[in-house]
Amino acid sequence: MTAMTAPVPRWASLLVPMALAVADALLVNGVTLGLELNVSLVAAAALLLRRRLPMTVFLATLPGILIGYVWFAPMIAMYTVAARRPDRRLLAFSALLLAIAHFVPWPVSDFEPTAYRENTLTLIDACVTSVGPIALGLLVRTRGELAARIADLTRSRRHADELLAQQVLSTERARLAREMHDVVAHQVSLISLQAGAVQISAADTQARESARTIRELSVRTLDELRHMVGVLRAAGGDLEELTPQPCLADLPRLIELSALDVDYEADYGEGVLEDLGQSEAVERAVFRIVQEALTNVRKHAPGARVRVRVSEVGEVGGAEGDGKAVRELRVEVRNGAPDATAAAPGLPGGGHGLIGLRERAQLLGGTLEAHPLPDGGFVVRARLPGARPAPRPPRS
Repeated sequence: MTAMTAPVPRWASLLVPMALAVADALLVNGVTLGLELNVSLVAAAALLLRRRLPMTVFLATLPGILIGYVWFAPMIAMYTVAARRPDRRLLAFSALLLAIAHFVPWPVSDFEPTAYRENTLTLIDACVTSVGPIALGLLVRTRGELAARIADLTRSRRHADELLAQQVLSTERARLAREMHDVVAHQVSLISLQAGAVQISAADTQARESARTIRELSVRTLDELRHMVGVLRAAGGDLEELTPQPCLADLPRLIELSALDVDYEADYGEGVLEDLGQSEAVERAVFRIVQEALTNVRKHAPGARVRVRVSEVGEVGGAEGDGKAVRELRVEVRNGAPDATAAAPGLPGGGHGLIGLRERAQLLGGTLEAHPLPDGGFVVRARLPGARPAPRPPRS
């Protein structure tokens, strides 16, 4: 298992090398101020700027190894040059300077050309001192580049996986669209044909009207199914509407076809949806909320009275003229307790309708709540916020 190392704080990576260089200077030259200690301390202090000015700091540390015989400051500076300026000629020149500064004694007059053994050992130390930091710096730089490339490859692979997932999703959408068309459309078409036959042959006026309503609902269901199939078959992106989508103007007809005892109240201006800036999405959401709520009333509260209210709230929150008020379109569907004498239709339900409506409202930046009432009824409330109104001009 690979251990995860925490990143070193920036201040630590700056102060720790300088502290080591200061300790090296004090151990080699003592605590008495003099030329050797002064140049060594200057070399240690210069390490604070090694990331911004790596070559300048390296040159500033050379007197430290030449005069003060300190190693840490020039070696750390050499490492920084290799890690941040990986130019071969620059590194070769820097290594030569460091080797010379290490090999030549101070003062220069103390150099003994005939001391072959001592000079050879010093030369080997000088080469190791100059080449070692360069190798370590290039190694760290290469490791960082490899990590960056691995990260790029990981992102590319993730993107490829996402594209593959989208392709699989498109294939599944097409399969689901075929299944919906083959099963649901066939059954609804049969319902429409049977209703048409009943409408023609029935002698009772009420029966003919009911058959006409059933046929109209079947035709509308087929239209919406055709739209849904087109959406499922689309690979993604914007899709032109295949059929006209429901809007607020369709609510009275929806309520009329619901066969429920509904009181409908609309309280909003004609231009409210244009001001909301998302007319089609808001209208569709309002229609679906009312549609799902009425369906739930038929399922769970047969015979109950229903009240549907769609209203506009001009300003919510914010003081006058502060530009922070927003407009809202509120929807409320409230029903009373079910009629005990009414027969339950026995319609299937999975409990997903309200969850989908809540998600739809949240996508528009609104909220939806649904809960039972003390009198045995149920209420569904939605708030769909829109764009901020233009700020009012200041009062004179």
